[in-house]
Amino acid sequence: MMIIQTIQEMQQKTAQYRQQGKSIGFVPTMGYLHEGHAALLKKAREENDIVVLSVFVNPLQFGPNEDFDRYPRDMERDEKIAKASGVDLLFYPSVTEMYPRPLSVQVAVKERVDVLCGKSRPGHFDGVATVLTKLFHIVMPTRAYFGMKDAQQVAVVDGLIRDFHFPIELVPVPTVREADGLAKSSRNVYLSPEERKEAPALYAALQKAKRAIENGERNPSAICALVEDYIQTYTHGIIDYVEVYSYPDLQPLQKISGKIIIALAVRFTNARLIDNITLDVES
Repeated sequence: MMIIQTIQEMQQKTAQYRQQGKSIGFVPTMGYLHEGHAALLKKAREENDIVVLSVFVNPLQFGPNEDFDRYPRDMERDEKIAKASGVDLLFYPSVTEMYPRPLSVQVAVKERVDVLCGKSRPGHFDGVATVLTKLFHIVMPTRAYFGMKDAQQVAVVDGLIRDFHFPIELVPVPTVREADGLAKSSRNVYLSPEERKEAPALYAALQKAKRAIENGERNPSAICALVEDYIQTYTHGIIDYVEVYSYPDLQPLQKISGKIIIALAVRFTNARLIDNITLDVES
């Protein structure tokens, strides 16, 4: 595995691979890798000749009350996971390498951002889309891999690739879960033992909603109420939101049909957990 810290070297290496006709799978991350990231890398390794991983904590996607400096970093651990996952190139640029001067142009995301987590984080996805635009131009991958745990981000990236005509295939990878169904997340360590026992109820509530839809329920409000009731019954968490939208357009629905997402966010004492499922529903 080669570690690269400059844009120029990264562009040269990936250009060589493309000239050789090799496919490039790209996994962009902010580091502090866990099993979810490893699943993305595994999928990229299976489907491409070359695997590129980027680790870059992007200051543009942190809001005024979100502490960029406190974001967890562990490069030594990241390198071990990258090697074990078969990464060929680890791109590890500094902030000054990625943003050597104030930006004269920034990407503004207009759709799919005023719902779910984006509603309480204005400007967050502008920062995500801007850094991904830079990274896509630097790496120029064949395929890019993103986890469905953050389904809203996947929807935004889908729009970015389509609207800007990037010749990149977006590969969404299913959420990696613990044996009891809880979505894997670096935030899970902040749950108390009691909260950890309760947290699988989030996925159980989504599964209950899925069964209701399979049994004919088509009212989005009824589905949201069912999920909320389950979470309030089986956890002490505070519900941020439970929402049903079309996917990936993230538009409100009068009636559940087509491809949809049921998404939720729940606050525990020291952790805010998100989860979702997507379904293809016949009218």
